[in-house]
Amino acid sequence: MSDYPEFTLPIVSKLPEEGIIACTSPSNIALIKYWGKKPVQLPENASISFTLDTCKTTTSLAYKRRDNAGGGFDFELLFEGKPKPDFKPKIQSFFERIQEYLPFLKQYTFRIETSNTFPHSSGIASSASGMSALAYCLMQLEKKINPDISDSECLQKSSFLARLGSGSACRSIEGPVTVWGEHSDINGSSDAYAIPFPFPVHQNFNDYQDTILLIDKGEKQVSSSVGHNLMYGHPFAEKRFEQATSNITKLKEVLISGDLDTFIEIVESEALTLHAMMMTSLPYFILMKPNTLSVIHKIWEYRATTGSKVCFTLDAGANVHVLYPNTEKNQVLDFITNELVAYCQNGQYICDKIGLGAKIV
Repeated sequence: MSDYPEFTLPIVSKLPEEGIIACTSPSNIALIKYWGKKPVQLPENASISFTLDTCKTTTSLAYKRRDNAGGGFDFELLFEGKPKPDFKPKIQSFFERIQEYLPFLKQYTFRIETSNTFPHSSGIASSASGMSALAYCLMQLEKKINPDISDSECLQKSSFLARLGSGSACRSIEGPVTVWGEHSDINGSSDAYAIPFPFPVHQNFNDYQDTILLIDKGEKQVSSSVGHNLMYGHPFAEKRFEQATSNITKLKEVLISGDLDTFIEIVESEALTLHAMMMTSLPYFILMKPNTLSVIHKIWEYRATTGSKVCFTLDAGANVHVLYPNTEKNQVLDFITNELVAYCQNGQYICDKIGLGAKIV
């Protein structure tokens, strides 16, 4: 019996023979971080994120009925036009986790082609956009098989499946603000999937900007999944989960009221706490680079001298997400190009903003 019977596909006799589905799904940036999870892919604390717009994965899923469905999954994977053997085990384990909810998977041969608009494994959540895009494509195939599924059910199940591939991926299916993890102050919130923030978001956050400074485009020396596991037995884990739970309550009010000073305080504290957890685990590790710290100090200096509402957040990597209201776009971009780009690897940065989630191409 499934733990989540509502997501189990009813038995169907007729399957489409072949076709191709393409979609895009963006990355997201957590404002309240989750770091630490329970089996299988369930968060120790709730998180809230901005869904991004420009940083996204495009995935096409070609499917063809197999003459005789064998015991295993049959798929090939191309990343940016080339075979990517080291991604295959991740897709294999994803399929194993979701097959009870999509029992047609072994009936097909799949060709998955995927590409990103941003560097892989550099602290922009590529697993979030990649896994949410694949989950969303698979749900479009389910919709062909089971046309009775409603749009809202399809989105919810897409988020549920995406979580089983990469926890944060469940927050990329919808936007502009999503919540993942059960929380007493957020109606309808669940550990099993993300939901759109269920309150009106203040106009201060309309078209909120996120300029991502690529401090270091190399692969992280410690993966997020390894980092999450180091929260088991971490001396500060329980206090951290309490802090995140309390910060959700505070950020909920901020998103409704538009209080940007409190937004800055919560978001920057969350970013630094995330990295503090890494620095105090065993083994301990540091994903920030010297230039990450230089950028943070420059942002603090600029904010103190101009009264700007610019702030930063960090993902599990060295890159800096510079967040600011759309009303300050020109001034902050001048500041970024004049003072911060010097700290980026090869002067590279990505201008992004909050967006709306996955869509069919």
